[in-house]
Amino acid sequence: MVAEQGGPEDQKPQSDEARSAFAPPAGVDKPAAHGEDDHPTSEFALPPGLHTDPSAPGAGTGGGSGSDTLTSAFVPPRAYSAQHAPPAFTPAHGSPMIRLTKEAPWQDRMRTMLRMPVTERPAPESIQKTDDTGPAVPRVLDLTLRIGELLLAGGEGAEDVEAAMFAVTRSYGLDRCEPTVTFTLLSISHQPSLVDDPVTASRTVRRRGTDYTRLAAVFRLVDDITTEDVEVSLEDAYGRLAEIRRNRHPYAGWVLTCAAGLLAGAASVLVGGGALVFIVAAAGAMLGDRLAWLCAGRGLPEFYQFLVAAMPPAAMGVLLTLTHSTDIRPSAVITGGLFALLPGRALVAGVQDGLTGYYITAAARLLEVMYFFIGIVTGVLLILYLGVQLGVGLNPEARFVAVDRPVIQILASMALSLAFAVLLQQERSTVLMVTLNGGVAWIIYGAMARTGEISPVAATAVAAGLVGLFGQLFSRYRYTSSLPFITAAIGPLLPGSATYFGLLGVAQGELDAGLASLSTAVATALAIAIGVNLGSEISRLFMRVPGAVGGAGRRAAKRTRGF
Repeated sequence: MVAEQGGPEDQKPQSDEARSAFAPPAGVDKPAAHGEDDHPTSEFALPPGLHTDPSAPGAGTGGGSGSDTLTSAFVPPRAYSAQHAPPAFTPAHGSPMIRLTKEAPWQDRMRTMLRMPVTERPAPESIQKTDDTGPAVPRVLDLTLRIGELLLAGGEGAEDVEAAMFAVTRSYGLDRCEPTVTFTLLSISHQPSLVDDPVTASRTVRRRGTDYTRLAAVFRLVDDITTEDVEVSLEDAYGRLAEIRRNRHPYAGWVLTCAAGLLAGAASVLVGGGALVFIVAAAGAMLGDRLAWLCAGRGLPEFYQFLVAAMPPAAMGVLLTLTHSTDIRPSAVITGGLFALLPGRALVAGVQDGLTGYYITAAARLLEVMYFFIGIVTGVLLILYLGVQLGVGLNPEARFVAVDRPVIQILASMALSLAFAVLLQQERSTVLMVTLNGGVAWIIYGAMARTGEISPVAATAVAAGLVGLFGQLFSRYRYTSSLPFITAAIGPLLPGSATYFGLLGVAQGELDAGLASLSTAVATALAIAIGVNLGSEISRLFMRVPGAVGGAGRRAAKRTRGF
């Protein structure tokens, strides 16, 4: 007999034996009645108040009729855009306000942004106008990569390259962009929204050359893009970038060769040489420069170019030794040639990248410096070893004279910095500042190392620190890169003499003395690089954090402990 349908008490099983294991429990097909705590429910049933339809009232928003309405994890969130951003949570202590106006150089502003956590970065303020649909993301990313390529190829530090790329994307209104810089690869990723797929682009730097005039032009372009008073559309930016690429170098090839001769001659006078030594050292450096140009035209790698360029100055010094003249210092001739070849620019950039946390780029640049240095060492050692086998009496004990000609040596240091600036293809308007900066560096070094009898390595570090400090001040005055004001000014501080005497000791079989002198050269080179970076950081200590309000502290460099 079939029981009549009645109330819930008629449907409720009386015991566990009355419930079938294969029968669907009550509540799957029919909703459970309210007020029955012991009624079985299905784990697949939707709880009350849960909406699966995004268009339903209160779906995905926590609204609805009840205040405790649940949201489903399977409901896709609403798309996020910088123009229609939802209300964000603001902590009780507030967030530091950063205005992207031209109250400080864009390098400092963007460096501050890069060193902030992603969650604390303010939304971008579009400085350049775009259409109603927003910026053309692929074109903005391509322009950003091309600008970064020119900066990295010109020898700019990795952090400043990332700052420039970050500044371009934010100026055109792209939020959530992350640039990445390595030694030969640039990449940038842009995520349109929290639910959209990111857009990533990359570019490989295959050719690198030294042209600080082009570097300054790129900095001016980035400065105009990040300035509200100057309107630079994407088409204008592409046009200016193409014009920068097409511009010829400010100095011809023969001018560069003469500058190499002037640099070597000034360096020889700086370490005690006379007029004849100046002429011989200049001739050797010019011959080596021409041979290096010939090797470059034949497609030989830079290692062999440095090797060939180092041989003529060393040969000139060996030939002068055969004259047995006491007034001629062959060591000064060889040292002058080494000054013209030591890769100070790449060394400073490599150490700077390491100190700011870009270890892959720093390791690659320092490895490049090591290869260049090995090429120079090989070229000089071949000539010195040949001279030793021919019986040429090279004297490793013939150290240079002390500072007894301060006026001449100061003028020689300024001439060396001037020649170095020409070799770096700097703008003519910056040459005078660099020349004065190089003279100041040598005065500080001479006063500490020669007059004060302080360690040469420590004196070099202090002089390089002042060079970095003045270089940063000059760059902020002109809103450009600091490299043109720093690299040439450290020329008089390069360890040319220590390198020569170390190589001479190795060539004559005196490994202990030779390796000790080479260790001094390496320590001096590191002191230069660290001093330059420290001077730059000290200059920022006395500058207000760009846009910070409420006493916000200065962020540490990337990939550090964050203090």
